[in-house]
Amino acid sequence: MGQLNAGIIPVTAFQQNCTILFDTETKTGVVVDPGGDVDRILAALKDNGITITAIWLTHGHIDHAGGAMELKEKLGVDVIGPHEADQFLLDNIETQAERFGLAKDEVRNCVPDRYLTEGETVSFGDHVFEVLHCPGHAPGHVVFYNRDAKFAHVGDVLFHGSVGRTDLPGGDHEALISSIKDKLLPLGDDIGFICGHGPGGKFGEERRSNPFLV
Repeated sequence: MGQLNAGIIPVTAFQQNCTILFDTETKTGVVVDPGGDVDRILAALKDNGITITAIWLTHGHIDHAGGAMELKEKLGVDVIGPHEADQFLLDNIETQAERFGLAKDEVRNCVPDRYLTEGETVSFGDHVFEVLHCPGHAPGHVVFYNRDAKFAHVGDVLFHGSVGRTDLPGGDHEALISSIKDKLLPLGDDIGFICGHGPGGKFGEERRSNPFLV
């Protein structure tokens, strides 16, 4: 097996970091959080010769899961995650679209093939990711952590210099900060991360300078 690599496709008006995690040798991988613009995601996969084995969701908000069912149908793969506590959000993606002024046919409600819980693992090839349940931004939010690569996909839990918003349904600021301080930062300062919007970074930098955590 080759190295773990990642490609980011900012999708929709939300500029959400739809992420392709893949093996550099076998060119197999997964799509994390296909929020929309499914044709662009498919084009990127084709251009890079990447075969997708599953779709992983960090949480149920429209900008992360809106394109999951369409991509599932186009690729013939399962949707895995998030934690089942986010099903009420996945059931209302089309309603979320109306609130944001989007056409309902641009996104679809989502029913995962498998929910995830704390302590489980998901994988493709030899690349194994531990599942951390990190509520706060959304009650069913999960983080994917690869111990060997010292890498985590944190969705909207943590950002470079900021943290996820907690004013949406199911949000809980105290739970969010606890998720970060009790589950993410203890993994180590050298853990690199990709987040749901904007640039990623390293946990150590966030621990030292993120104004929401100091």
